[in-house]
Parts: sequence; C-alpha cells; structure tokens
Amino acid sequence: MNAISQFVQSDLFYRFRRDRVAKVSFLIVLFFVATSVLAPVISPQDPYDQTQLDIMDSEIPPIWQEGSDPRFILGSDQQGRDMLSTILHGTGVSLLIGVFAVLLQAVVGVSIGLFAGYVGGRVDAFFMRLADIQLSLSTLMVAIIALAVFQASFGSELYEDLAIFMLILVIGIAEWPQYARTVRASVLAERNKEYVDAARVIGLSRMRIMFRQVLPNTLSPVLVISTVQVAEAIISEASLSFLGLGMPVTQPSLGSLIRSGFEFIFSGSWWITIIPSIVLIVLILSLNLLGDWLRDALNPRLYSRR
Repeated sequence: MNAISQFVQSDLFYRFRRDRVAKVSFLIVLFFVATSVLAPVISPQDPYDQTQLDIMDSEIPPIWQEGSDPRFILGSDQQGRDMLSTILHGTGVSLLIGVFAVLLQAVVGVSIGLFAGYVGGRVDAFFMRLADIQLSLSTLMVAIIALAVFQASFGSELYEDLAIFMLILVIGIAEWPQYARTVRASVLAERNKEYVDAARVIGLSRMRIMFRQVLPNTLSPVLVISTVQVAEAIISEASLSFLGLGMPVTQPSLGSLIRSGFEFIFSGSWWITIIPSIVLIVLILSLNLLGDWLRDALNPRLYSRR
C-alpha cells in the first residue's frame, strides 16, 4: 500500500494525469489486455473448438450489413468462426508473444550490456561488434531464415505445435542489441561514480556491484524501450504470420487473421482482413504513443513540475 501511495504522489503520475494522449493510450492498451485475458469467458464462441464451427456460417457479414446474423456481431470468417471471438483470442496471442519476446530481449540484452559496460576492454569490444553484426540484419530477415529452416527440418506439424515458443525465441534473440547498447551507455556513465568506488572499497564483489548498485540506476531507459519493443514484436509476429511463417491459421493471432482473409478481400468479404487490421493498428499506435510519452516523461530536460 505504501508503494502505491508513493507512486500516486510521484512526479511521473502527476505528468500522466496531465497528458490526455497518455491516458487514452493507456486505457486502450488496458482494454486490449483485459479483453484478451477474459476472452475465454466473454467471447461468444471458442474458435479452437471445431465442434462449435459450421461451414454454413462462413463469410457472414458484420451486423450492420445486409445478410448479417445476430450471432456474429463482426461477421464470420471462411471457416465459420465468429470474428469477434477470433479477434479477442488472437489479440491475446499477439500480446503474449510481444510481452514474452520483450522479456527475453531484456534479459539477454541487459545482461550483456551490463557486463560489457562494466568490464570494458576486449569483452566490451567483442559484445559490441556482435551487436553491430546483429543490428545489420533486420529482425524479419533473421526470423524468416530461422523459421523457414526449422519448418524444413522438422516439418509443419511440429512447427504448429511450437509456433508460439519459436516466435518468442526468434523475435527475442533478434532484438537484444537494442537493450545491450542502451544499458552499456548507462553503465559507462555510472561505473566511475563515487558510490561505485565506495562499493569497491568496502570489498563488494564485481557481480554484486553490477547487479545491486549499477543496474538499478540504468533501468529507466529500459522501461521506455520495452514499451516500444512490445509494439515492434507484435508487428514482427503479424508480418511473419502474414508471410506464412508465424502462427498457423488454426491458432488465431492478429497476423494470421489478416493473412487468412486476404484472399477474400476483393470477393466482398472485406471484414475478415480489415477488422483485425484496424485492431492491430490501434494497438500498435497506442503502445507507441504510450512509449513516446514515457520517454519524454522520464527526461528531466523536457518536463518540469509546476
């Protein structure tokens, strides 16, 4: 309770209350997270349960169009699945991949950046050259190669079973340099300060100094990066799914929903692709706006409390 009261009285929360864009973006993201978590309860249909699907219900338009069915508020797809249900479940899958991919990025990148920045020398040079090589390759290029090789080696059936795990692993590993370079820069600024020298004098170990003394003072930019990186990871998942290397059609994510309906967009069943696309755009825009606000709010040069 004390931590909550301290946050409410903090300067960050004060700035949040004054910024309408930040509040709207946060509410939109919170809405998507809440509906995704509650999807098994609130969705009219379970899109994973084949016994609930009827091919005769395929390509029914949304409720505001002629020929609609009250059972399908946002229409149905080519498999007869309720679009509202698939979007609720698919948003949850996309958020799950985005969040856990960013957690993997943060663990790998922060650890490497902290170690390289504090130790310096050849260790620092090695990891930063490795980061430069990684940054020269786009996330999609690395992911396409890795996932295509996995599918060719182990087959599509095994890939479908491990799709979420593979996407988290590939997207997470591909983006670690973003964290490593940011944390390294912060560590270089912190490692020669007096509190670090005092910790060395009293005999604290190198690992204890890095993780207990230096790391807490480098986490502010990590928080900002994480917000934006979740959006980037969701975009990567959607792109890979659209290319057929992400989530399979039987396991809806926003990317796989857009892909599954793309071939029907010019035949009149536009809602199968357009509605999930709108949801994806709103989610990504909200995350990016929230990340931009957080970056500015944590920059003391841009804000001053009156």
